[in-house]
Amino acid sequence: MSAWGQLNFQDAASPIMLQLITFHDHAMLVVTLIIAIVAYAIISLFINKFICNNIFEAQEIETVWTILPAIILLFLALPSLRLLYLMDEITNPSFTLKTIGHQWYWSYEYSDFSDIEFDSYMTPTDDLTEGQFRLLEVDNRAILPMQTEIRILVTAADVIHSWTVPSLGVKADAIPGRLNQLGVYISRPGVFYGQCSEICGANHSFMPIVLESVDFSSFTNWISQFSS
Repeated sequence: MSAWGQLNFQDAASPIMLQLITFHDHAMLVVTLIIAIVAYAIISLFINKFICNNIFEAQEIETVWTILPAIILLFLALPSLRLLYLMDEITNPSFTLKTIGHQWYWSYEYSDFSDIEFDSYMTPTDDLTEGQFRLLEVDNRAILPMQTEIRILVTAADVIHSWTVPSLGVKADAIPGRLNQLGVYISRPGVFYGQCSEICGANHSFMPIVLESVDFSSFTNWISQFSS
C-alpha cells in the first residue's frame, strides 16, 4: 500500500514487480546520465565559440552520436523485452481465479472449487472502520495463497474495465466476450489494493480491488467454509 507523500512505486509483492522496479531504476540512471551529458554539451557549445566553430561538419562526432544512442537503446530494450515475456508467461498454475468486471463492481469465481463465487463492492464511507481506506476497501476480499502460482482470468459483463494491482505488477483489460489471462505469484502475506484503470462510466473510480494474501493452510480453511 502507498504511503502519504510517496513518490516511488509501492512495495513489491511479487517477483515480477520487483524486477519492474529494478528495471525502472536502471532506465532512470541511464536517462539521467544522458540528460547530464547532453546538457553539458549544449552549454559548452554556447559558451565556447571555438568548439562551436569546429564541431560543424565533423563526421567523427556525427558517427559517435548516431551509434552510441543505438547501443544505449539495446541496453534498455533487452531487459524490457525479457520482462514483457515473463509477464505473459504462465507456468503450471495451482488453480484459477476468474474476475469479472461490472458497472461498477467486481465478481470473483474460484473455477477449480465448486460453488465459490461472490461479488465485491466498495465499502461506503459511512461503513468504514478504523484502519480501513476510503474508496479502496471492499465488502468481500479475494483471498489468495502466497508463494503459489495462480492464473487470473479477466473479462467483463458490460463495458471495458481494467483489473490492476500495482503491488503485484499486474494489469489486464476486462473486455466483454473475451478472456484475458495473467499469472500471479504473491511472495509475501498482506493486503494489496488496486482499482479499475479504464474509464468505464460514471462510477469508474468506485470499483476498487482488494486481494488478501495468506498462507496455504489459511486459504484451504477459507475454501472449506464454502463447502460446509
